[in-house]
Amino acid sequence: MLTLSWPWLLALLPLPWFIKKFPLSQSQGGYLQLPGVLASSQLQSRSQGSSSRKRYWLMWLFLLCAIARPQWLGEPIELPSKGRDLMLAVDLSGSMQIEDMVINGKTVDRFSLIQNVLGEFIERRNGDRLGLILFADHAYLQAPLTQDRRSIATFLADAQIGLVGKQTAIGEAIALAVKRFDQVSESNRVLVLLTDGSNNAGNIEPDVAAEIAAKRNVTIYTVGVGAELMERRTIFGKERVNPSMDLDEAQLQRLATMTNGYYFRAKNSEDLAQIYQKIDQLEPVSRDNLSYRPKSELFFWPLLAALFVSLWISLSQVITLPNGLKRGSQ
Repeated sequence: MLTLSWPWLLALLPLPWFIKKFPLSQSQGGYLQLPGVLASSQLQSRSQGSSSRKRYWLMWLFLLCAIARPQWLGEPIELPSKGRDLMLAVDLSGSMQIEDMVINGKTVDRFSLIQNVLGEFIERRNGDRLGLILFADHAYLQAPLTQDRRSIATFLADAQIGLVGKQTAIGEAIALAVKRFDQVSESNRVLVLLTDGSNNAGNIEPDVAAEIAAKRNVTIYTVGVGAELMERRTIFGKERVNPSMDLDEAQLQRLATMTNGYYFRAKNSEDLAQIYQKIDQLEPVSRDNLSYRPKSELFFWPLLAALFVSLWISLSQVITLPNGLKRGSQ
């Protein structure tokens, strides 16, 4: 939408008419007459034609339009004034490479499933600040809290199993998330922790980290990933095994309860997708948003038009000037 920042300046449009109607008093006295150049009175009389006056008025109009600061207002863009700080902690231990998950009829490992489904969850969290923690032997901050959801999705897609070790440091992941939450202003602090094992690494016990999280008003939603049954080939044929024997569901349930959160079990892609939808319901996307409209300055266009009209006037005077030159007597 086109708008003017200072439209009241257009009221100066008749100003040249008032100046011409009530000219300033000129001091009496001699003036310099250059040979071969028209006197000012003669030059003024030449410019009294209707076409010339229209050009002057056109140039004045363009100048006023430029001074009034024309701007183009873009479509409104929403900016969240206060949203949720949501940290994602993803397990990269060696067991995440177990292929007991199915996506579109294809068997994949657990981490590939998380990458596939979590990307949609990240895209839906418009208005929240997201962060990413990867943990195995230790916990590492991959991305701080940010509203750039595309970067978070890219960091998650680039992560690889075994990147930070092969064990599982759940306590360190929780402690690191709490530490990052302490560096931001008050908001709804949420940690979504996805793992397929139990705490067997790191220097911080998960229960201790959860107690600190509860005191800092951090809500933890734990997600246990892994199928309950899978078939594998042996020298004696096929056998059915439980690939999630190492998953400590009791501990994950306890961590969630201590922080007023919930524990979810993801046995397949459908379960994981439903879990993210439930988290969306428990922690709705922030709607307390501010909006602004980007502005693009356009003053240079009428200013450029005024320049062209000015050149037009000058050229027209130069072209007509030689026909009316009056030279002094020899």
